[in-house]
Amino acid sequence: MSHPNLRYAAIALGAFAVSLNAAPALAFDGQSAPSEQISPAPIGPWEALQTGLRHYYSGDKSAALSSLQYAAEQGQPGAAWKLGEMYAHGDGVAEDDLKAFQYYSQIIRQHGHEAPEGPQASFVRSAFVALGNYYLHGIEGAVERDIAKAHNSFRIAAMVFGDAEAQYTLGQLSQANDHKMAVRWYNLAADKGHVEAQARLGETLFSLGKSDSNRASGLMWLTIAREQAAGTDAAWINGLHEQYFAVSSEPIRQQARIMADTWLKTHRPDLQTAQQVPTQ
Repeated sequence: MSHPNLRYAAIALGAFAVSLNAAPALAFDGQSAPSEQISPAPIGPWEALQTGLRHYYSGDKSAALSSLQYAAEQGQPGAAWKLGEMYAHGDGVAEDDLKAFQYYSQIIRQHGHEAPEGPQASFVRSAFVALGNYYLHGIEGAVERDIAKAHNSFRIAAMVFGDAEAQYTLGQLSQANDHKMAVRWYNLAADKGHVEAQARLGETLFSLGKSDSNRASGLMWLTIAREQAAGTDAAWINGLHEQYFAVSSEPIRQQARIMADTWLKTHRPDLQTAQQVPTQ
């Protein structure tokens, strides 16, 4: 995942405090000063983050690692987040969930109290979601599975930061015991364009629907999800849509198509509308 703040940092080369290729300094007598008199100014955490990201996006992830680690040690949340992502996915380093967990925890420990509209909000939000997933599944031999802590992390990300992925996950966790709560969480994520949440919202509304209007709303969301589904999600979303389309009456199908068409025109005008794409 590449956040806009990180993309900006990666290309903003800036002015760095130290240049290893600088000309030799001169003493007062015009002679070259002894090398031990040259004392480069310490690099700051923001400059270290910039340097690390520049190395990372140029393909030198080994060089990026040391700069990012230094920046993270100085409390730079963007560096800690990037290191968490690298270790979580084995990106340029050996995959290590515990190290990823520690970097995400550092972000929450140092910045979790900050306002959701603050400059570090994107990193904090993502860290809460990542920690929620680690608590949900656990890390063998290191972090015990803790559903209560997982719920708490997801709820903060969902309610304080409005994170769609956290809202979707809370919908999944609510599905078995509280369908109404699941619908509420799915709906929040679906309105933000979360495709998997749209599909699950559609499935839940249709399954629980006691009227044609409810079933049409369910099929609408399934249609919207199908129009946007890609990659590994496409197969199960398409299958889900076909399942409920097959048991729908023609009036329900028509109503769902109209509503889906309206939603797509408003929210995804770049896509073909539901009415322009065959429903089977």
